[in-house]
Amino acid sequence: MDGFGYLRPGSVQEAVEAYAARPGARYLAGGTNLVDLLKLGVERPTVLIDIGRLPLDGTEELPDGSLRVGATVRNSDLAADPRVRARWPALSQALLAGASAQLRNAATTGGNLLQRTRCPYFQDLDKPCNKREPGSGCGARDGVHRDHAVLGHSAQCIATNPSDMAVALAALDAQVELYGPEGPRRLPAADFHRLPGEHPERDTWIRPGELITGVVLPAATAGVPSAYRKARDRASYAFALASVAVALRVTDGVVDQAGIAFGGLAHRPWRARHTELALLGAPATPAAFEGAVALELAHAEPLRDNAYKVSLARNLALDVLNRLAPAPAPA
Repeated sequence: MDGFGYLRPGSVQEAVEAYAARPGARYLAGGTNLVDLLKLGVERPTVLIDIGRLPLDGTEELPDGSLRVGATVRNSDLAADPRVRARWPALSQALLAGASAQLRNAATTGGNLLQRTRCPYFQDLDKPCNKREPGSGCGARDGVHRDHAVLGHSAQCIATNPSDMAVALAALDAQVELYGPEGPRRLPAADFHRLPGEHPERDTWIRPGELITGVVLPAATAGVPSAYRKARDRASYAFALASVAVALRVTDGVVDQAGIAFGGLAHRPWRARHTELALLGAPATPAAFEGAVALELAHAEPLRDNAYKVSLARNLALDVLNRLAPAPAPA
């Protein structure tokens, strides 16, 4: 591991100023992903700016009924929060599906959103990877890509986003709060991450120096029935082969609110807009669900070894939709 500097700012403003003044700086919170990448040599920061003791570790109810979650709230604490479990259960389920209990005790809300792909070509300095070294090529495309993207990939990169939490946030219409040199702003969680295009080295739409300060869970999805389901190679401590988060409200047998996002299929959590549009105003029936999910997955472009992901994602989505839909009233 290369040498680097270390700073512990006393405020968000001080952290952002320190980042701007030091090219090659990185923010450090729980460190569950960044420290691994430092050990591998993938990340080589000039200085680590430790934000772990900034006052970003609380949750608060906002006047409109939404819930603001600070960027350094631990994943385990957020999953156990009774407000999250009762009103946005898909988020709690997604957090508990991720990593191990020990890692959830260290990982943070902001850090979870910023974790890098687990593609082995990205993590191995001896392999070509456009995400790690733009212009070097994508070793996974003609190599081992069973776990890689089937939606939204490009000739430059077929990596997937590893976050479970981000998939639930996308489906629940959460907002990501940022603070940077130009002041505060918000981004929809569904639009926070990028597709690879010609610049796979850019994971998100975060601007240089910006710091995630929190996430807002909106009142509009509070209490809407929601759930998260994940398929993986083993029962715990494994990343999603495919996953889905669904928020579904049905009134008098008709869908009047739907938020659906897939994980494990793309460079970012994949918001299933085609499925959502097809479901709004449609009867909450297995046939309607099947047709709507098929519209989304028709856009998949599987590679040589990962076509199984399309049917896997389909089955996960249909299972969750059918479980969330209320049983029809007896005739």
